[in-house]
Amino acid sequence: MDLLTRFAGNVRKLRAKKRLSQKTLADKVGISVSYVSMLERGQRSPPLETIEKVAKALGVTPASLLGGR
Repeated sequence: MDLLTRFAGNVRKLRAKKRLSQKTLADKVGISVSYVSMLERGQRSPPLETIEKVAKALGVTPASLLGGR
């Protein structure tokens, strides 16, 4: 599994676990709902700044979003 696929799956799982909608996450991060959707499907490779913002919004470290299971 590549890094982008891992990131996408981890964001999707954590968002669902925290019962956040894509819109809520998008609002917290300052990105569009469609961009959140593309991130969760592995269709966009986000810059480090966005990874940091997503991690903060989900209450985890950036490394945990990139780590595999």
